[in-house]
Amino acid sequence: MSPPRRRFAEFFAARWRGAVPLRRVFWWDMLIVGSAINVAAAVAALLALSLGAPGAAAVALFLAPMPYNLFLTAAVWRTAPADSSGMAARAVATIWCVVVTLV
Repeated sequence: MSPPRRRFAEFFAARWRGAVPLRRVFWWDMLIVGSAINVAAAVAALLALSLGAPGAAAVALFLAPMPYNLFLTAAVWRTAPADSSGMAARAVATIWCVVVTLV
């Protein structure tokens, strides 16, 4: 595997295994980077609509980050401990996923 592909695979594998601290997955990966990706997708979808693209194309652009959103939510769930702070992180991750999907 080439180095960029290996880093890409390691990024996802580490988060899936819970090898990355919850603080990093929750705050940086999900709330900051994930939210920025979703805002960019929403702007791209609105721009596509304003330029006359078909509605289906705009919806596809808007929903393009959905697999990543689901992955991040699952990564938070897998990483979070079974205590009250972990349950809070799981709840916020689930709410975040619903919000970025609908808004």
